[in-house]
Amino acid sequence: VQLQASGGGLVQAGGSLRLSCAASGRTFNVYAMGWFRQAPGKERDFVSAISWGGSTSIYADSVKGRFSISRDNAKNTVTLQMNSLKSEDTAVYYCAASRSTVLYPHVSGYDYWGQGTQVTVSS
Repeated sequence: VQLQASGGGLVQAGGSLRLSCAASGRTFNVYAMGWFRQAPGKERDFVSAISWGGSTSIYADSVKGRFSISRDNAKNTVTLQMNSLKSEDTAVYYCAASRSTVLYPHVSGYDYWGQGTQVTVSS
């Protein structure tokens, strides 16, 4: 499975960005999908994850109420809508996919990773 993330960029605090992740390859064995982020010098942190059918999603406390995850299985894409962005949201954002149906809020729960897209929020 290959994952291609896009949509990052530079935005002012309070602004919005929409990240997209396109999956290709053997996507039939991919169930949960998620987003993580990594700031310079820090560990890769969980942001959000969504179930295969899209009915269940989880979020890190730091982004609840501001970010929204969705997916379109017909197009093999998952999207992260980010609103009310803060400077602390600045990071490289990674798309991830799991062969499990469980929504894991940690790196070890995912089997495939995209290359990352930079999000920079200026204050």
